[in-house]
Amino acid sequence: MSRRETPVLRARKFIVLAFAALLVPAAVASTASADSGGVPNSNADFGQSHKVCPDTGNANEAHCDSQVVTNKDGVTPAATTTYTNGYAPADLQSAYALPSSGTGITVAIVDAYDNPNAASDLAAYRTRFGLPALTCASSNPCFTKVNQSGGSTPPKADAGWGQEIALDLDMVSAVCPNCNILLVEANSSYFTDLAAAEDTAFNMSAKAISNSYGGNEFSTEGSYEGHYNHPGIAITVSSGDNGYGVEYPASSQYVTAVGGTSLTKPNGVWTESAWSGAGSGCSRYINKPSWQSIISNTTCSKRAVADVSAVANPSTGVAVYDSYGSSSTGNWLVFGGTSVASPIIASVYALAGNFGSVSAGSYPYSNRTALHDITSGSNGRCRFTPSLCTAGTGWDGPTGLGTPSGTGAF
Repeated sequence: MSRRETPVLRARKFIVLAFAALLVPAAVASTASADSGGVPNSNADFGQSHKVCPDTGNANEAHCDSQVVTNKDGVTPAATTTYTNGYAPADLQSAYALPSSGTGITVAIVDAYDNPNAASDLAAYRTRFGLPALTCASSNPCFTKVNQSGGSTPPKADAGWGQEIALDLDMVSAVCPNCNILLVEANSSYFTDLAAAEDTAFNMSAKAISNSYGGNEFSTEGSYEGHYNHPGIAITVSSGDNGYGVEYPASSQYVTAVGGTSLTKPNGVWTESAWSGAGSGCSRYINKPSWQSIISNTTCSKRAVADVSAVANPSTGVAVYDSYGSSSTGNWLVFGGTSVASPIIASVYALAGNFGSVSAGSYPYSNRTALHDITSGSNGRCRFTPSLCTAGTGWDGPTGLGTPSGTGAF
C-alpha cells in the first residue's frame, strides 16, 4: 500500500536529496585527479569480467590491475581445459609488428604474494604456443623466482595475485620469448614491500621491470620515488582499470605509465581505440617531468598519465594459463586490464635493447613518430581538459602517445 506524502515529509525529502546532490560531486572528485571537471566513465567496457585483486581501500596498499573474463554470472571465470579464446603470442607480435630478439635480456615482474604454480604454469603456456623452453641450457632463456629480499623462500600464496603473476609471466613470454624472466614476489601488497621488491629486481640485473599494480594517490607517495628511479632500466606501470583517475606508481616521474586499448582485427587489419576502463589523469602530488613538456600546463601542470598503451580491454583480452587461481572447469582463461599492457610494454623495451638511452619514461616522447597514435575512444568525461579522457591526435590520457609499431619508440 502506498503512503501519501504530507507537506512535512515532502520538505524533508527535498532537503535530503539536495544535500546528497551536493555531496556526490565532491566524492567523485576525491577519486579523480588534480584537474577539475573530470569524472570516470560509468559505462566502462569490462565485458563479462571481474577484478582479481579488489581494492582494499587501505592507505599505502596496492591492488593488481587485472580482470578475468567470466561466465554470464559475472563471477565464475570462463575457464576451459584447452586454449580456445584470447589473443596468443603470434597475435600480439603481429598487432605490434614486433621482431624476434631479446636473447640474454632479463625482464622482471614485481608482484605481491606467491603463485606456487608459477613455473609449471608458465611452462604449460610456452609449450602450447611453441615458445622456447625455460631451461637455461645453451641459448634457451631462464626463469627465476625470488622473494622481495632475493631469497628462495616464497611469501604466502594468494589466488588473486597468483592470477596476476600468471598473466604477467605469460605476457613477457608472448612478446619476448627469448628473454629471461625474473619474478620478484613481495611479502604483501603494501608499498613498503613492493618497493623492496622493486629494488631487488634492479639489483638482480633486470633491464626492464613491469609493475601491474597501483593504488589511489596519497600525499606521501613521493617518499617511494627513489625505488623507481633507476636510470638505464625501463620501468613500466599499469595506469589502472577504473577509467579516468590517477594511481601511484603510474604517476611516478621515473616510470613509463601504460594505458589501455581495445584491440580488434576487422577485415584483417589490426585496429585500436582507447579502452573505457584505462586509468588516466593529472597527478595531485608528483611534479611534471621535463620530458612531458609537449603536454600543456593548461591540460596538466603536474605528472600526466599515461605515456603509452597496449591492449587491455577484457572483451579483446589475452589467453593466460593458470592452475592455481582458476576454476574446476579448466586452466585456460582470458584476461584484460592494464596489467596486460604493462608487461607487454616492458617486453617491447627489452626487444628494443636501447637501455643506455632509457631515462624514466622519456624515450617514447623523443621517438613518438614510431608509435601508432590512437585517436578514438574515451574513459570518462573531462569538461575542461578533454584530452585527459578522450583519445585524439597526439598525446591523450587513456592511451598516451600510442601503442607500439615495432620497437623504434622504445
